[in-house]
Amino acid sequence: MKVLILGLDGYIGWSLALRQLSLGNEVCGIDNFSRRKSVEEIGSWSAIPILPIEKRINILQKEHGEKISFHAGDLVDSNFASDIIKKFKPDAIVHLAEQPSAPYSMIDQSHTLYTQSNNVLGTLNVLFAIRNHAPKSHLIKLGTMGEYGTPDLEISEGFMEVEFRGKKATIPYPRFAGSWYHWSKVHDSNNVAFACKLWGLRSTDIMQGVVYGTRTDQITDPGKHTRFDFDEIFGTVINRYCAQAVIGHPLTVYGKGGQTRGFLALEDSVQCMSILIENPPNEGEYRVVNQFDQQYQVSDLAERVKRIADKKGLDAHIQRFENPRVEKEEHYYKADHEQLKKLGFKATRHIDDEINIMLDDLMMHEDRIRAKKDQMTKLVKWRDGSAMIKQRVVNPLILPAD
Repeated sequence: MKVLILGLDGYIGWSLALRQLSLGNEVCGIDNFSRRKSVEEIGSWSAIPILPIEKRINILQKEHGEKISFHAGDLVDSNFASDIIKKFKPDAIVHLAEQPSAPYSMIDQSHTLYTQSNNVLGTLNVLFAIRNHAPKSHLIKLGTMGEYGTPDLEISEGFMEVEFRGKKATIPYPRFAGSWYHWSKVHDSNNVAFACKLWGLRSTDIMQGVVYGTRTDQITDPGKHTRFDFDEIFGTVINRYCAQAVIGHPLTVYGKGGQTRGFLALEDSVQCMSILIENPPNEGEYRVVNQFDQQYQVSDLAERVKRIADKKGLDAHIQRFENPRVEKEEHYYKADHEQLKKLGFKATRHIDDEINIMLDDLMMHEDRIRAKKDQMTKLVKWRDGSAMIKQRVVNPLILPAD
């Protein structure tokens, strides 16, 4: 099978490429390295050092030969997106090539515009390229459970049955996104669903929970490490807590810490995506799956990290910070996640075991974490933005030539 990974240089993209190659599939990757640039922009770096892309690809080519290829480019360039899909003719396209941070999108107007233009326009270019050059390919689009928000209802997988004025219908589950980033994902979902209806494309929209972890089964040596962000803007909550515990920094719980979310280990994230690659939907079908393992409150996660860190002799303690975000701090949250189980997904990593591995891995890079510790508490105020970062210059839109 030929798998095109958009965003191969990223946290999940690199891990997925390793998994797909291990399964014998042919992998082509693209990236514009925006994650590296954005993390550098805010004054941070990956706790676990990663190689330049040329060296990363060279390592894989020594093992897998011509089964791995890579092209640098930007999906906002419609010609680039079209050329890649036209030449590679993928069976499956995994779209991970988007600005992934909610706090980053809330910094100021410039970062909001970048997030929405990069994410929405890049996805539209992918959809048109599929229509024109690979209409039978399966688009696996990474969305987020954050599209749903925190409604006072149980969350279904994409669609729900309603009765209104005596009539019943199945409609898309309402979206209540809480950041400009999450709204860009909602716009993506609407556009992907419409493209499936309009052109008969097939797509799976993944509503993924928060991913954590330092490694997968294929990450066996330093040359294959994936990035690990721990700053306030790009570091997801468990990853951030573990990095903080390693250097004795307070575990930063926002407000009451009652925010509940779905969580998934990195190993199981790539397992789920691999299952979806092997099980495409029908032609013209827009399929939605909720992709997470278990739900936790963030304060409970902090206690869990502290307990495991204490056993390792680390000086882990918890501190509550004024919540910089605009969100409910205590809320009802119960989401369905059955479709992937029906396709064969079984979680392979228990959260405590994974935290234990993460702490061991991060302890070897304590100096790198300590060097950027200030980036853990330079909180972006979601109502007012932040002056901590210079205004981002948004590149003009790259349109197709006449």
